[in-house]
Amino acid sequence: MSTTIGRAAVARGAHGTTRRPFGLTFSSASPPELAALALTERRRTEDGVALVVTPNIDHIAWLRRSPGMAAAYAHAAAIVCDGWPVQLYARACGLAVRRVTGCEIAAELMRGDMRAGWQRLFFVVDKAETETALHEWASRKGIGDRVETFVPPFGFEDDNAVCRSLADKVRAFGTTTLLMGVGAPRSEIFVDRFRDRLPPCWAFCVGQAVKIELGMVRRAPRSLQRIGLEWFWRLGQEPQRLAGRYLWSSLAFAAAVVEDQWRLRVRRDRSCGGVA
Repeated sequence: MSTTIGRAAVARGAHGTTRRPFGLTFSSASPPELAALALTERRRTEDGVALVVTPNIDHIAWLRRSPGMAAAYAHAAAIVCDGWPVQLYARACGLAVRRVTGCEIAAELMRGDMRAGWQRLFFVVDKAETETALHEWASRKGIGDRVETFVPPFGFEDDNAVCRSLADKVRAFGTTTLLMGVGAPRSEIFVDRFRDRLPPCWAFCVGQAVKIELGMVRRAPRSLQRIGLEWFWRLGQEPQRLAGRYLWSSLAFAAAVVEDQWRLRVRRDRSCGGVA
């Protein structure tokens, strides 16, 4: 995979109109292109952190209420469309945008060729069991000395001392690829807020995708993935944790669509000389 092709794909928006759903510019980069960038080309000090975000309805909901999440998206190097409702709305706006899930990105990275020897992968994960599974995976892959992990305490995103310490650990390890597996908006806000302390690396916020790739969590069957019902599978696995979250996210996403359409109408009226 040519990194030149990858850089171009990340830099450009999705093919279609100049419409920006929710004010976002979607990248047309594919999972293999994103992984190739992270695994074949070292970022320079002056390049800093390249944050990749994967919006779903939960992310769109957080963008409406979290200044930190909005700032992370504003500074992201690439925004790829994860959730199918987000993709459906983007296509309704005239964008030929593809779905790029966190699971696909994590799979490409963790199955990728790491024979170059300079890659250093740092995983921020949810629990000690995930840490253990990651180190076993790294040992089997022959890169045990090039993988580091950290399990932050609950609420770490609100503790500046813990966040600074974590950022310093990521830097001290010489991290070239950072995978954040502790969910939104914590992952995105941490990377953006502490980017000046982090090393020049690619940072991917992929949530549960690391655990899925490790086989710790079973992903929905492909039949459900194809028709956009992966969320229903996850709800069945964790109903108590996800039911309220999905309800809130769905309502907030619907409100975001209405607001986005209203902004579009106001801009159209102004461009036509009408009164908003």
